[in-house]
Amino acid sequence: MSRPVPQDDLQAVLQAVGHFMEGAAIEEIEGALPIKLPRRTLQRRLAQLVQQGSLTISGRSRGSRYQLSNVAAASQVGPGLTELGGGDTSYIPISAEAEVIRQAMRRPLHERHPVGYNRRFLDAYRPNHTFYLPADTRQRLADRGRSPDGERSAGTFARQIFDRLLIDLSWNSSRLEGNTYSLLETERLLALGEAAEGKDAREAQMILNHKAAIEFLVESADEVGFNPYTVLNLHALLSDNLLADPKACGRLRAIPVGISGTVYHPLEVPQLIEECFRQILDTAAAIEDPFEQAFFVMVHMPYLQPFEDVNKRVSRLAANLPFIHKNLCPLSFVDVPERAYVDGILGVYELNRIELLHDVFVWAYERSSARYAAVRQSLGEPDPFRLRYRALILTTVAKIVRSGLGKQAASTFIRGAATWDSPANGARFVEVVETELMALHEGNIARYRLRPSEFAAWINQWH
Repeated sequence: MSRPVPQDDLQAVLQAVGHFMEGAAIEEIEGALPIKLPRRTLQRRLAQLVQQGSLTISGRSRGSRYQLSNVAAASQVGPGLTELGGGDTSYIPISAEAEVIRQAMRRPLHERHPVGYNRRFLDAYRPNHTFYLPADTRQRLADRGRSPDGERSAGTFARQIFDRLLIDLSWNSSRLEGNTYSLLETERLLALGEAAEGKDAREAQMILNHKAAIEFLVESADEVGFNPYTVLNLHALLSDNLLADPKACGRLRAIPVGISGTVYHPLEVPQLIEECFRQILDTAAAIEDPFEQAFFVMVHMPYLQPFEDVNKRVSRLAANLPFIHKNLCPLSFVDVPERAYVDGILGVYELNRIELLHDVFVWAYERSSARYAAVRQSLGEPDPFRLRYRALILTTVAKIVRSGLGKQAASTFIRGAATWDSPANGARFVEVVETELMALHEGNIARYRLRPSEFAAWINQWH
């Protein structure tokens, strides 16, 4: 009689696969396992999980990749990661430690203890001795983010995908600030300078400022770094025409600031703000690992609040400095839910806890890598959302083309194409259809049952 398979083994394999949102090869799963399993044992466990329906498999032989099925993803993913928020699809898989932070940030403000800036949190960090990201996580991100071209000059990878990066990073970083522009509206604004009707002018300014800041980072890849020149100019570009006092652009603040939605009170003494600002930059510059550098800045720059406003935007773009410099895949925050990001930041503000922001950062980088890395052997199984709503996506794209709609009219049409059970699904549908339209060309129109003449008539109107 065969021995029963230890459930701990199966759970460990599911946790390891959960690290890889786009699927993983057996070598990647083996490296992410929280326990040690012989290769042949691991193969048997994977086969059993596929048979049970907990995993799906794509490819053959050495090219096989495993991914959590929808059922498994809804219950548990990653090393101790669970799908949080009572099935809230607008969140991400996070660890049990991160869940504690998320729950703490759900408490009403009057139940949370007011706190000020804790200088010891920064002082305790020792570059290349203290690590916010574990070694295996840093290695995994390095493997996923490595440029397909190997060792090239700084900024090569970012320049190769610049047009796509410019739109993605401008839109996603602005979206995390509550900007309501759609992906198509952002693309139209950046390409043609046309603002969307009915939108606040500040939203257009925010996106255009991101464009200028990203161009600055990529075009000056050999010159920028974690120094006052880079970060102050980054703030000046991102805050242009958005601050009540124009003189505050690119300057450290000399006034107190408050942050809505939190009991955290930032430093108020200008001399201390400057001291901590320079300490953050010196510390970041001394960190050797690019992923640790990026995450350190995402933790400490917003926590200090060195500027009157636009601090989080500065930290998100500054986090890309080591990736651009090391010719790694950039971080565009694609698909990152605003609520998860905000909860992670608040956990740093109020508790000096990084676990939730850590999970958001790692998840976001893996998503960005999957989007941009051209040498990925496979991206695994199709997107469950795209698979579920495939017919609606195809008919919506086809109607837009046959109706000869331009970008502005198409954006309005997409929003009214269907009634959704949740705002998250509606927003996801808009993003998917807009992405499909932006990637449409003569070589892929057959999937939408479009004729070349229909496409030719539409593309002139589109551009």
